[in-house]
Amino acid sequence: MSKLKIILIAFISGIAGAFIYNAVIPAKSYYINQSSVPEVDLASITTYQDIKHNEDFTAASALCTKNVVFINTLSTQNTSNWFDMYFGGSAQQVEGSGSGVIYSSDGYIITNNHVIDKSTKIEVVYEKKTYPAKMIGTDPSTDLALLKIEAQNLPAVKLGASKDLKIGEWVLAVGNPFNLTSTVTAGIVSAKGRNINVVNSQFPIESFIQTDAAINPGNSGGALVNVRGELIGINTAILSRTGSYTGYGFAVPVDIVKKIVKDLSKYGEVQKPFFGAEVDEINTTYSDKLKLDNLNGVIATYIQKEGAAEKMGLKKNDVILKLNEFDINSKGSFDEYLSYFSPGDKIKVVYKRENKIYENHLTLTNREGTTEILKRETYKSESLGADFEIISKVEKEKLGITNGIRIVKVGNGLIRRLSLGEGFIITSINKVAVSTPEEVVEILEKIRGRVVIEGITSNGQRGYYSYYF
Repeated sequence: MSKLKIILIAFISGIAGAFIYNAVIPAKSYYINQSSVPEVDLASITTYQDIKHNEDFTAASALCTKNVVFINTLSTQNTSNWFDMYFGGSAQQVEGSGSGVIYSSDGYIITNNHVIDKSTKIEVVYEKKTYPAKMIGTDPSTDLALLKIEAQNLPAVKLGASKDLKIGEWVLAVGNPFNLTSTVTAGIVSAKGRNINVVNSQFPIESFIQTDAAINPGNSGGALVNVRGELIGINTAILSRTGSYTGYGFAVPVDIVKKIVKDLSKYGEVQKPFFGAEVDEINTTYSDKLKLDNLNGVIATYIQKEGAAEKMGLKKNDVILKLNEFDINSKGSFDEYLSYFSPGDKIKVVYKRENKIYENHLTLTNREGTTEILKRETYKSESLGADFEIISKVEKEKLGITNGIRIVKVGNGLIRRLSLGEGFIITSINKVAVSTPEEVVEILEKIRGRVVIEGITSNGQRGYYSYYF
């Protein structure tokens, strides 16, 4: 048979096969006609039930953008130079901005502490209307702050549950940067329980949700929501060398946010629970040194003297495996789970010592080692131009000091001219130990000649600072 005949037979067979397939087997169309997909009236989206059948992000975006506001701040930035030292100096007004989330219909707004930190004036802009905002409280340890505006019937965000969030789940990052219309970016949850050492606090709580949804400057304090439009985190940080988003965004889990808002609105301060121990991730170095049979849990690296953990019987190098029934496998998960509780709460601790499992109960305390409700008290000195507070028992032990007064706010006055910044702890003046703010003020108001101040900077550096009055 010639090649021409073979080609002809194959061609005819192909045509016949196609005819039989179309005639016998029902045809199926895999082309989606967009006109056949019912459109969603975005203006009609007012409740979370309205979006349960919507399969893309349009409805969730339409809903959650109504929950995000623009925050504008004004702060005083002091200048420090030799001229100021002698003539009182000057200050300049600096504007800042960020985003916030409507937490309740009666005007409570949640945002980042770093958005409003050191602000002298805070305004919330919603639907082109500007509201003066009152500071209810801040929590530097989680980088959260609670504001209040005088408004009613605001569209409060629906709260989700970050503990139910799954790796790989779709999320939306919503912000209101630079007083623009709210912006929305989409991504997935890349990781949970991230500890990235960005919170500037003596006792930071870092258990961030990591997402690849773009979070840019101006979006800080905005909402991270799931595809149902439910809040699952407050956007807080990015990892970037340029200051712009490069693929890594982080949010404070909403389960932590709930506790912070509850405490700030009720007490004006977070009732932070203290476990009485510090922990670290378990790595092969710890494992080899302690001959651990696995890498589960976190290791106790420091035990506070007469703290809750010591009273329970925990020792250094013990491995904490569970708090109640919650598995602990990272420092982030340890800090996050504790943050749900308050001083006085009792929790079950499952731990391992020399590869033997133990179980006991521990009563969490406050920063003074008791279970009472505490309120932060500061002392304001007009003559020195600064606010002061007493160092807590827990912090004094951690720093290895027996006394100390922290500078919490610096205005125009002597303290600024001495270049003692906020967070500086004064332990002695001319070798006289100080234990109360009144002592600091009395000594500095009266002293003349050479003055030597001993203390600890906000980054933990100890030193002596000499001046002449």
